[in-house]
Amino acid sequence: MAAYFQPRNLQDALSAMNDGRWTVLAGGTDHFPARVTHVPDESLLDVTAVPELRGISHSETGIRIGAATTWTDLVEAALPAACAGLTAAAREVGGIQIQNRGTIGGNVCNASPAADGIPALLSLDAQIELASLSGHRTLPLSDFVIGNRTTTARPDELLVALHLPATALTGQGAFVKLGARRYLVISIVMVAGTLDLADDGTIETARIAIGACSAVALRMTALEAALIGARPAEALERLDTSHFAGLSPIEDPRGDPAYRNDAALTLTRRCLARLAEAA
Repeated sequence: MAAYFQPRNLQDALSAMNDGRWTVLAGGTDHFPARVTHVPDESLLDVTAVPELRGISHSETGIRIGAATTWTDLVEAALPAACAGLTAAAREVGGIQIQNRGTIGGNVCNASPAADGIPALLSLDAQIELASLSGHRTLPLSDFVIGNRTTTARPDELLVALHLPATALTGQGAFVKLGARRYLVISIVMVAGTLDLADDGTIETARIAIGACSAVALRMTALEAALIGARPAEALERLDTSHFAGLSPIEDPRGDPAYRNDAALTLTRRCLARLAEAA
């Protein structure tokens, strides 16, 4: 290891990041397993002691989730029903020990196609807040994760928080995941969604996202548009295979493209059924 530094406040963390040589370490649940057979010569910036990166706060504009907030923190938080999918995803990230250590910011920055948190965050219109010595900037999650383990963060930037806008916090959320077993499993397919109803009981807003079926998790915009105006009980009738045209699943030991495409359709049906029942 070239160097190790554990800053105690955000300013010191950003000052260190300014030279662009640091690998950021939070929970380490993705970092250390990736270095079992090969340990690179890298400088680690341990942000676990930076208080500005922890915690969940509510305001009129929405919910702020600090980047170093753990999955256990999310499970135990009092969140609106629209965040039920995010809470469910938090319960699916490994076992309890992983949930106690792993962070939501680490899950996003690792940018794995199978990252459990990202579809749920997409279904909540999540915004990413990045900080550096030159200032803060906010951008949609969909503009931050742009490829397999690829983000648009600059070397001098640190992910400090995720923001869920108030406009996405009404209605109901849900999350479903397919894996080879119940726990401690990498997702084969996962689907997260939110539904918000108009005063007449029809669907006013729908946000559906699918993960592990393309290089990045994707919102199903065609399906979302098709659901507008339907009653929740009619949602499954609006579902069509053409809505999944944007998916491009890979073949790996967990499944081939045909299997993943079929599973995406099945899990979307289950997600919509849960949302309809809750609505």
